[in-house]
Amino acid sequence: MPDITITFLGTGTSLGVPVIGCGCAVCNSTDPRDKRTRSSIYVRTPECSWVIDTGTDFRTQALREKPAAVDAVVFTHSHSDHIMGFDDVRPFCMPDKTMPVYATEETMRDLQRVFRFAFEPEEKRAPGYIHPKPHIITGPFLLGGTELTPLPVKHGRARVNGYLLSRGSERLAAYMSDCKEVPDAVVEQITGVKALIIDALRHRPHPTHMNIEEALLLSARIRPGATWFTHICHELPHAETEKNLPRGVKLAYDGLTIEV
Repeated sequence: MPDITITFLGTGTSLGVPVIGCGCAVCNSTDPRDKRTRSSIYVRTPECSWVIDTGTDFRTQALREKPAAVDAVVFTHSHSDHIMGFDDVRPFCMPDKTMPVYATEETMRDLQRVFRFAFEPEEKRAPGYIHPKPHIITGPFLLGGTELTPLPVKHGRARVNGYLLSRGSERLAAYMSDCKEVPDAVVEQITGVKALIIDALRHRPHPTHMNIEEALLLSARIRPGATWFTHICHELPHAETEKNLPRGVKLAYDGLTIEV
């Protein structure tokens, strides 16, 4: 088994693709790679498996990919397209298992507000529902033999977490699904990583997300083994966009699995 297997549960924006009411070529495309649910990944290692973010489409994504287990949930931030599928983790908690949940203090507060029923004191919890065990992220932490290092990046006015996944001294993957700016210190941390997974919304500039040009410049600085673009909107047809990308850079798509 490889050190880490990453499945892209979703690679789309907060609107998803197709966009409701849109008749553009990508929204009407018959290429399955142009069907993009909200961004999330499923990570499998020899010891355990987890998801990074549980977006609005998590139930559909899990039914499609059929993950055997989810041993933890890790959040990048609390925007609705990254948390609103949290209750659909419930089947992985049955009959009455506790689910470790990792998030910054701010994101955890939002989760506790939105999913108040789940975070009730133990004596008030109903059987059969999700029972989260909160872990506040203050620095690197371990899931099995994999170290997750938070990578604080700017997402418009918000500061959100990307994550570097390492095993031993080997930097295997960096995941930054929502970002506009990546600090120099983070670039230094992940330089030479095997797989870079990075926000690349569209060609036109955007105030809170990287566009293709910005993501390519970042990839050139980091010099990863391979780069995968995610959080893609309906302005980028998969086949046409990918054929114009440099060698080693590709668009991710829902259901894609990579090994690192």
